[in-house]
Amino acid sequence: MKFAIDKAILLENLTNVIKGVSTKNVIPILNGIKFELTEKGLLLLASDSELAIETFIESSFIKNIEKTGTIIISSKYILDIIRKMPTDVINFEVVDNLKIKIYSDSNLYNLNCLDPNDYPNIKLSVHKDPIVMKADVLKQIINQTSFAISNQELRPLLTGVNIKINGDIMECIATDSYRLAKKNIKLDVPVATDVNIVVPGKNIMELEKILTDEEDVLIHIFNNRVLFQYKNIKFQSNILSGTYPNTSNLIPTEFEILVQVKKSDFTGAVDRAALLTQGKDKNIIKMKIEHKQMIINSYASEIGKTEEKLYVDTDEKSNIDISFSAKYMLEALKTINDEDILVLLNNDVKPIIVKSLTDESLIQLILPIKTF
Repeated sequence: MKFAIDKAILLENLTNVIKGVSTKNVIPILNGIKFELTEKGLLLLASDSELAIETFIESSFIKNIEKTGTIIISSKYILDIIRKMPTDVINFEVVDNLKIKIYSDSNLYNLNCLDPNDYPNIKLSVHKDPIVMKADVLKQIINQTSFAISNQELRPLLTGVNIKINGDIMECIATDSYRLAKKNIKLDVPVATDVNIVVPGKNIMELEKILTDEEDVLIHIFNNRVLFQYKNIKFQSNILSGTYPNTSNLIPTEFEILVQVKKSDFTGAVDRAALLTQGKDKNIIKMKIEHKQMIINSYASEIGKTEEKLYVDTDEKSNIDISFSAKYMLEALKTINDEDILVLLNNDVKPIIVKSLTDESLIQLILPIKTF
């Protein structure tokens, strides 16, 4: 293998691909990135057996292909090496079969490589009829839901995002059993077969980092995996096995108290109250609705207490005392793009619902915390 390539082009593709390498890989060969050069171009591939990311750089973007071939380069240093190369064009040359020279006119790296024959045969195949959606829409859906996934492996399904498609309605749900995020969108083209899959949260959050514009994403769903095709990138994730819990009955449909408030005002008050409890386990603060006022307060015995009042739009008879995690509330509020929001309540043990005044497609649910 011998070729030359623009630093910027290689760096962009390598940055995307390297997300497929896990620091917890127990298979040594998977700590490497596959470089496969043909007359058509350069394929880069990385995988941790649960996630595989592939990009393809067409030959027209490569300066000079002198000799084709395949090599596995350790991922540990390659990104920093390419990033810090002093020239805009970088040369690659395999020598002695398992060594590679990466060089410019003024510097040279000689790296030991891994045997491509030991690399698993990873196929990233696609369907003829994928689900099509815009990258910026998918990015927003991931941002508005994935933060609510669980990090507890005791319930593996809750560590993923549940994606359901029925006709032209796509629904994404994430919950850690203390909070829940739900987002619906309408697809341009209905799907022929219903979809109900759970994609690992850590994988889908890596996908979110790759999506950068409004181009189409093609989604190919198989029995045990899902592949997202975007520009020159193929991003394949495993699917968690099992049936995601039915969460539809967790979201109340009727409310005794409806509070309309400015997102910026509410966020600021919660954030300031959280300062005194941020070192605590659940970062608990209290909210009281009374006489068209929202009173946010917090107390820490070793520090002190704080209280803040907001005037809100609600019924004169609205009256409730409720406690919740400030961290969970702030993370939920961050996902809402509108300034006018609704906080919907029933009593101090029923879920708190937060959503936009005008957008019904996104619902954030937070369970209250009992304080005695």
